[in-house]
Amino acid sequence: MKRLGLILAALLIGTGPGLKAAPFRLSHAHVRTETVAGDVADTIYRLLGASSGPVWFAWDTPLAGPRYVCCFGTSDDAERSPCGGHCDLEDEHRNSAYFDSGSGDCVDTGEAQRLLVFARFEGKDLRRIRVFSQDCAVDADGQSVVWLAGVTPAASVAFLERAVGAPGLERKSGKTSGEPALSAIALHDDPSADAALERFVGPANPEGVRRQAAFWLGNARGRRGYEVLARLAQSDPSDELRKHVAFALSQSKEPEAVDTLIAMARSDRASEVRGQALFWLAQKAGKKAAGTIEDAINEDPETEVKKKAVFALTQLPGDEGVPELIRVARTNRNAAVRKQAVFWLGQSRDPRALAFFEEILTK
Repeated sequence: MKRLGLILAALLIGTGPGLKAAPFRLSHAHVRTETVAGDVADTIYRLLGASSGPVWFAWDTPLAGPRYVCCFGTSDDAERSPCGGHCDLEDEHRNSAYFDSGSGDCVDTGEAQRLLVFARFEGKDLRRIRVFSQDCAVDADGQSVVWLAGVTPAASVAFLERAVGAPGLERKSGKTSGEPALSAIALHDDPSADAALERFVGPANPEGVRRQAAFWLGNARGRRGYEVLARLAQSDPSDELRKHVAFALSQSKEPEAVDTLIAMARSDRASEVRGQALFWLAQKAGKKAAGTIEDAINEDPETEVKKKAVFALTQLPGDEGVPELIRVARTNRNAAVRKQAVFWLGQSRDPRALAFFEEILTK
């Protein structure tokens, strides 16, 4: 009965290009369907005419996944019920979640996953962009939605490229990407998305756009994204960008990302970049990172990098860093490094740290 209800809802809303109908988990929307031939923006401006009221335009495209793109009240909600999110189209106070959905869709549609792109216009001005996976329940709260049929993935990416940095585009405070058009591009399962992000990470762009593009290259673009980040790690002249590349590499699932982080931690010319690489290496690599962190503590010429390496030990999983912290506190020749190790041992609440303090205080 539940599946029958979803099918009926789909038939009532209308037809779309990739799904058999416009998004069937969209509720409380006044929907009409129009066909796009070529440029998405040209079609939208033609359909807007002299309209001054708000209207959402929406279309679907293959989703880089499997991913579930939806909204939750808290991160705990997402962990408890990873397929139980819902979004209010007009209200972005709930937290957006972009995470792997395992073996497939949260709703079994029998189709490849689709990304739903929503663009809100007020008059001729693009004001908001939102994206959802096809299995996210979206409540439009009575808004007008024009469903665009026939949008190709490349045309969708081209529209979003022009939207990056648009002056009237609202950005949700605290959102991971900070740039809704870039995150939407990253979720397209199409080579044009790789090419667009590679352009945005280039040196001609503002530093903030470059950092956001780097994040999505690591988080969503697989092998191609890793290869771009690896080149940036080796050759980009901006220390600030390379620091962010270290974070982006920690998001990549490519196995070589760990080796690239190790190389950055050992040999990047900037001490801040080496320290950042050590931190993210500890987050990502666990035991594989321990040797590189130990080398930094013993061999890096900068005391600040040594101290960051000590902190990186605290990030190893399962309190694996506690024995090494004790060793550093006992034997390191640099007093500032020993002090840092003692401080983090005190924060650990680990019984082994307590035994160490009892030993040195009772001698």
